Amino acid sequence: MRYPLRWSLVRCISLASSALPIGSHGLLLCQTEPASSGQVVIRAGRLIDGLSDRVQTDVGIVVVGDRIVRVGPYPEIAGAGDPAIDLSAFTVLPGLIDNHTHILLQGDITAQDYDEQLLKESIPYRTIRATAAVRTALMNGFTTLRDLETEGAMFADVDVKTAISRGVIPGPRLFVSTRALSATGMYPLLGYSWELRLPEGVQIVDGPDEIRQAVREQVKYGADWIKFYADRRYYMGPDGRVRSWVNFTDEEMQAIVGEAHRLGRRVAAHAIGWDGIDAALRAGVNTIEHGDGLTPDLIDRMVKQRVYWCPTIFVGAYVAEGRGGIWPQLVSSERAAFGEALKRGLLPFISYGTDAGGYAWSENQAQELDYMVRYGMTPMQAIKSATSVAAALLDQRENLGVVGPGHYADLIAVAGDPLSDITELQRVTFVMKGGVVYKQ
Repeated sequence: MRYPLRWSLVRCISLASSALPIGSHGLLLCQTEPASSGQVVIRAGRLIDGLSDRVQTDVGIVVVGDRIVRVGPYPEIAGAGDPAIDLSAFTVLPGLIDNHTHILLQGDITAQDYDEQLLKESIPYRTIRATAAVRTALMNGFTTLRDLETEGAMFADVDVKTAISRGVIPGPRLFVSTRALSATGMYPLLGYSWELRLPEGVQIVDGPDEIRQAVREQVKYGADWIKFYADRRYYMGPDGRVRSWVNFTDEEMQAIVGEAHRLGRRVAAHAIGWDGIDAALRAGVNTIEHGDGLTPDLIDRMVKQRVYWCPTIFVGAYVAEGRGGIWPQLVSSERAAFGEALKRGLLPFISYGTDAGGYAWSENQAQELDYMVRYGMTPMQAIKSATSVAAALLDQRENLGVVGPGHYADLIAVAGDPLSDITELQRVTFVMKGGVVYKQ
């Protein structure tokens, strides 16, 4: 294979075995983004473009700089010439998008897991671990992440985003939300002596004025999204619904959403119980995160309001046994909610999101796709949720989630057919982000 590279000391990329970490064995190449005048032709044996339901065969993809400029039948693209990158034995897809991660967390099944990270690990150390997490995500085929708060690590997600964008470390494109918002006494760390001054997992705010100031501060320091915790204390109500305690008054939630929208930022709401989801929808949020307690009436409101849902199914199943209590019941509730959402027209607004960091980064984020298929999506629908639908949530339809002219050259490849076996996407063998090959 021939790779048109410009050499520098900016970025190091291993072209050795995909199982090997950077710098362990094999050839280590250092490169910047490809020169804008350079053209790379990729030959794809099968192409799932992220938008169409049709699978194309023997496709040529022309990349100039960090963008795709042409897609078409390979003979028309290259004639008798050889491709620079030959993926004719593989299925090529857009780079995957995970719209709910926590790169500053390394798993928090129990309260002790969470507390130990905030109490025993410094923010610099957690940031170093985050650089490993984003590299893992990229090598698994996730070329874009929306990271939904740092869990006590202040604005470190902005620093990781900056390091990636400047070529200091390899990683996905990041859309970050910095600290997230909750109210006094409603988010860990909790249960310690009042005499101790302990770190907070979020930015604590009370009242509309404090909230508006906090939103402005987060935007000032680099937040692309604003995230808040709508509810807590989940329980099964006598009506059979998953109920919850709401963290903010309507006036406070409206202040969060109103100020964020005024500053050009969208709002994500952690909302698990019916009460929290109901309050978040009344406030006008853009996305519901988790949403285990969704009911037909709430789903219909989401469809009408065009609100996206990130179900984060795998993490719920992963932590349920360790957390106990209501958590195993939430798994069943979310499965029912997922099926109901597909029936009631929410499919175009169900975006891929895993809550990676809520479980260890050693677990492949693509396991969520398997759950989505088991819960009722077709493999193609699940793939779209992690490509074009996820890009739409980010308001990045013209840039991400599709293999098409004008979009970023974010491409992955797998050896098998993910439409026959969605778990193929847990075995990504090729990763390109912005025209740069990171895994081959």
